[in-house]
Amino acid sequence: MGDSFTEGIGDPYPDGRHQGWADRFARYLAAASPGVTYANLAIRGKVLDQVIEEQVPVAIRIRPDLVSIAAGGNDLLRPGANPDVLAAAFERAVADLRSAGCTVMLFTGFDPASFPLIRLVRGKVAAYNAQLRHIAQRYDCLHVDLWSMKVLADPREWCPDRLHLAADGHRRVALRACEVAGVPTTQDWRERLPAQPAASWFAARRGDLSWARRYAAPWLGRRVRGVSTGDGIAAKRPDLLGL
Repeated sequence: MGDSFTEGIGDPYPDGRHQGWADRFARYLAAASPGVTYANLAIRGKVLDQVIEEQVPVAIRIRPDLVSIAAGGNDLLRPGANPDVLAAAFERAVADLRSAGCTVMLFTGFDPASFPLIRLVRGKVAAYNAQLRHIAQRYDCLHVDLWSMKVLADPREWCPDRLHLAADGHRRVALRACEVAGVPTTQDWRERLPAQPAASWFAARRGDLSWARRYAAPWLGRRVRGVSTGDGIAAKRPDLLGL
């Protein structure tokens, strides 16, 4: 359950459909445990309240053994977001899922320090993460700590919009989730990227300006108009299906 992170935006299949860490993790899990079924309710652009209202009841109805939830990141990008209020809502969702008999895998957010403008919410992300860690401990959840994945500080692990992981970033998150869940793999998410020359200060600023024009401005425009990239989008796997 969640938003674009779990839907898989930024990691396309050859036919253009969205893959992402969750599809990759499901395949690793199915290889270790044949017969696994998998649903993906995540939809891009969703804020935490929408995930709780629209996706949690479906998850409880279909009663999976394991459910992942990663939500709140879109909220934290908005002015006035309160990490304590978000965490309280998140905890209620986790409590409901655990009461339904689901093992819960939750994610603490990435460290946005590497990206201009987005790093302005770093303090809020850290505060929210701290609350989620306590929730994971309190409800005996599997905890995938994305903040500690320093390899994801490399811009090559991200799409040009700086909001969505690129394919290799999703691959590494899937491997990290496998590590947390005890699912065997033959790869290591910590593997270093090849060295590359650092961009000049001027080249970096040109990149920032291009990003602001192509991605930040349209994002702000959608916020002003009250629209979302997820409007009218349906979940890609609304039911538990085999792989």
